[in-house]
Amino acid sequence: MPVKPNSPIWGALLGACWIHKNVEVGEMVGKTLLEMQPEYSGHYVLLSNIYARANKWKDVTVMRQMMKDRGVRKPTGYSLIEIDGKVHEFTIGDKIHPEIEKIERMWEDIILPKIKLAGYVGNTAETMFDIDEEEKEGALHRHSEKLAIAYIIKIWPPTPIRIVKNLRVCEDCHTATKLISMVFQVELIVRDRNRFHHFKEGTRSCMDYW
Repeated sequence: MPVKPNSPIWGALLGACWIHKNVEVGEMVGKTLLEMQPEYSGHYVLLSNIYARANKWKDVTVMRQMMKDRGVRKPTGYSLIEIDGKVHEFTIGDKIHPEIEKIERMWEDIILPKIKLAGYVGNTAETMFDIDEEEKEGALHRHSEKLAIAYIIKIWPPTPIRIVKNLRVCEDCHTATKLISMVFQVELIVRDRNRFHHFKEGTRSCMDYW
């Protein structure tokens, strides 16, 4: 490059390493980013996910311990939707929303069975490794954007569903949202911390590169 790469450029390369499962380059890029921005939790999490995809659980443990030692915390994920001028907020494992039991039943009894028939399989590879598979599935199904979709999908108008999320959309939620757009014939626009994602009829604007 004719200029010295900055953290966004290194970050794009780290994201590419995650997509292409390139642990060797990802490790080098991740360490560079941790030196440049030791306070930014996203680099630790993404490098940890690269290790998790390669089943390098000892390295995942090292990354999480490094975060603790440096006092770096991953922000709690939340998603926002607006209905009739009122903003609803959902967090992972949300138990505060007054309709949370109905929301969870909507996901478990209506949405999940239909998208499973369309090919959905929960991706637990990057979920916490010190819990069993059943708990991992439960954790995935309570991500904030899934709760937001389950709340609004039964009453959605003939316009796109718009969701704002403070963190990067995880791979599992991205896949689930893509299938929801196809099965329920609904258009969804998700704005996460990186970019917009447009889902319609099972297609997605980012082409799975985000």
